[in-house]
Amino acid sequence: MSAPAAPAAPGVPADATRARIPARRPRSRRAKWILFGKSVAVAALLIFTLFPTLWMISGAFDARASSASASLIPVEFTLENFTYVLAEGGFARYLLNSVIVALLTVAASGALALFASVAVARFKFKFRTSILMMVLIIQMVPLEALVIPLFVQVRNLQMLNSLLGLVVVYVAFSLPFAIWMLRGFVAAVPEELEEAAYIDGASWWRMFRSVLFPLVAPGLVATSVFAFITAWNEFIFALTFMNDPEKYTVAVGLQQFFGQYSNQWGYIMAASTLITIPVMIFFVAVQGKLSSGLVSGAVKG
Repeated sequence: MSAPAAPAAPGVPADATRARIPARRPRSRRAKWILFGKSVAVAALLIFTLFPTLWMISGAFDARASSASASLIPVEFTLENFTYVLAEGGFARYLLNSVIVALLTVAASGALALFASVAVARFKFKFRTSILMMVLIIQMVPLEALVIPLFVQVRNLQMLNSLLGLVVVYVAFSLPFAIWMLRGFVAAVPEELEEAAYIDGASWWRMFRSVLFPLVAPGLVATSVFAFITAWNEFIFALTFMNDPEKYTVAVGLQQFFGQYSNQWGYIMAASTLITIPVMIFFVAVQGKLSSGLVSGAVKG
C-alpha cells in the first residue's frame, strides 16, 4: 500500500505540488568512485598520522622494542620500561621541572599579553604602530640566533642553571605571538560595552573583570596553548642554560637514553609517552574554548 501524497497548498493543484518535489536520482558510478577515493585518502592520512604515536605506545610496553620492529601490538608486554625511566632514569623529576616551567610560562605570558593587548588596542600613544611592527618582526628571528645573546643576559642576571631563568626566556618567546593575537580579540569587543559599564558606575578594573575579560577568554586560551607547547618542547635553551641534571626538563632528560653506538628504544618510547601525557591533559582541559578562540572573534551574540 503506497504512502499517501502530501496535501497540496490551498489554491495550488496537487500535480503542481508533486512537480516541485525533485526526484532523488541514483548516485552515478563516477560519484561513487569519487567518494571511495576520498575515503581511501582520509584513511591513509589517519594511518600516516597515527602510526608513529601507536608505535611509540606499543614500544613503551614492549620488553623487546627496537628500531627494526614497528609492531602495533607489544610482543612481550611489560611495565619495566616505565619503572626504569621514572625511578632510575630520574624522569619523575624532569616531569616536575617541566610542569613548573610550563605553568609559570603560561601564567606570566598570559597576564602580560592580556594587559599589553588592551593597551595597544584601546589606548592612543606615540609609536604604537611601531611597537606592533616590532612585535611582529621579533617572531621572524630564528631561535638559534638568540642563544648567545640570551645566555649572556641570563648569566648577567645570575639566573643560569635555574628554572626561573628558563621561565623568563620562554615568556619572552611567547609574548610577541600572544600580544599580536589577543590584540585582535580586544579590538573586536565593541567599545559601547565598556562605555555602558562606566555609565552604570563600574570602575575600570570592574569593567575589565566583568565585561572585557570574559569576551577575550577564548583568545587567551589559544595563546596559553601556544605558550605551554613552547615551554614544554623547547630543547636548545634548556640544554644551554642548565648544567645540573636535577634541573633538567623532559626535552633534555630524554637525550640520556640515546647512546653513541646504540639506543635504548624501550626507555625512549616510555619516556616519550610520559612526555605526551601532560600535553594531552592540558589540551583536553582547554579544548572546549580552544576552537572558538582560534576561529571566532571575541564578541558572543
